[in-house]
Amino acid sequence: MAVPAYATPAEKIWYYAFRIICGLIFCFLVGPLFIIIPLSFNAEPYFSFTQKMLTLDPEGFSLRWYQDFFTSAAWLHSIKNSIIIAIASTILATVLGTIAALGLSSRFMPYRSVVMAILISPMIVPVIISGAGMFFFFSSIGIAQTYLGVILAHTALGIPFVVITVTATLTGFDQSLVRAAASMGANPTVTFFKVILPLVLPGVISGALFAFATSFDEVVVVLFISGPAQSTMPIQMWSGIRESISPTILAVASILVLLSIAMLTTVELLRRRSEKIRGISPG
Repeated sequence: MAVPAYATPAEKIWYYAFRIICGLIFCFLVGPLFIIIPLSFNAEPYFSFTQKMLTLDPEGFSLRWYQDFFTSAAWLHSIKNSIIIAIASTILATVLGTIAALGLSSRFMPYRSVVMAILISPMIVPVIISGAGMFFFFSSIGIAQTYLGVILAHTALGIPFVVITVTATLTGFDQSLVRAAASMGANPTVTFFKVILPLVLPGVISGALFAFATSFDEVVVVLFISGPAQSTMPIQMWSGIRESISPTILAVASILVLLSIAMLTTVELLRRRSEKIRGISPG
């Protein structure tokens, strides 16, 4: 958008200054990616650019760290754990979070603000406090250092994202559709699957993606409640940094960055689809 012809000199200065500030912030946020990703192709076991890399010599680049990632038993075990735990916790968080959002969207829900604050508290409370609390609680009931304990912990961390996204989607939901379905003889279960779910599905999927990303990247809580058998990819990265620094970590980080970009792109597409369905934005 060009500067309006009627803009004052101060407005013109702010117009360009605002864009420069946004560009600088963007470069600050994505700057590390321009370092991590190229370094993951380093042919040498260094965390710095070699002379061959700086001169774009093909011999300075290699896929050896990606090969090490996909052939290492420890890394493959952590990938398997991360996928299993993330999928299981995402399913639980999506189901429970969607049910909670439906309840919170009802005008007959008592103490709605209090319940909402409790549900999103895992996003506000420092993770280290949540991890310590979960450790003592799970130890007392005997599920610490088990897959069940890790999955339940990740579920608790993922539910707030599902609640927020589904609640936001339900904000523009036309409740007259529910009444119309009921007047035609549909029971609540049929109404949910035939009327409500198709309209709020973009929000549900967005919340599920955020819950999956939260589980896949979580490290603090897992340090408290997991055992050696439940080592996830972030835990393996943490151990690699502490014990034996290897550029394989850069390859793993690059893969996670690409995965995050793909998930955020999906979320944005779902957001646009949701707005289009609700008539907020033009088709």
